[in-house]
Amino acid sequence: MTRPNTSADEENWRLTHLGRLLGHALRRFDERVLVLMARNVDVPLALSNLAARAQVGAAHIHITRHLAVGGSRLTDLAHSAGMSKQAMGDLVDQCEAWGLVTREPDPHDKRARVVRFTASGLDWLQAFRTAVRQAEAEFRQAVGTDVATVVALGLEAYAGA
Repeated sequence: MTRPNTSADEENWRLTHLGRLLGHALRRFDERVLVLMARNVDVPLALSNLAARAQVGAAHIHITRHLAVGGSRLTDLAHSAGMSKQAMGDLVDQCEAWGLVTREPDPHDKRARVVRFTASGLDWLQAFRTAVRQAEAEFRQAVGTDVATVVALGLEAYAGA
C-alpha cells in the first residue's frame, strides 16, 4: 500500500482542529481548578491532600459539576455528566469513601438511592466554585476580556445547539 503524498500543512489539521483545542483547553482548565482547590484552606485537609497528589481528577469533577445540591439519583447524575451509570457509580463509590457524598434512600422510590453532598462535600463544592471563578479570571487575563467574552458566548451558543 502506498501512502498519499501529503504536506505538513495537510497533516496539521489533526493537531489544530476545534475539538482537539477544546479538549486541551478543558484539561488545562480542570487541572488549574484542582490545583486551586488543593490550596484552598476551606477544603478538608484529606481532600486537599488527595487533590494535591493528583488522586482527584477531572472525572471526579463531573460529580462536583453535575450533582444537584439537593441530591440526584445515580442515573440522573450519570446522564447529566454524559457517563455510563456504571462509570458514575465507580466515581460515587470513591467520593463516598472520601466523605464527599453519601447515598440515601429515595423518599419517592424505595428501590432507588439518592446521592447527596455531605457537609465536607458542600465545602468541596464551595471551593470548586471559588476555584472556577479564579480560573475564569486567569483565562480573561490571559486572552483579554473581549476575547474571553466572545469565547464564552460562542461556547454557550454551540453547546445549546
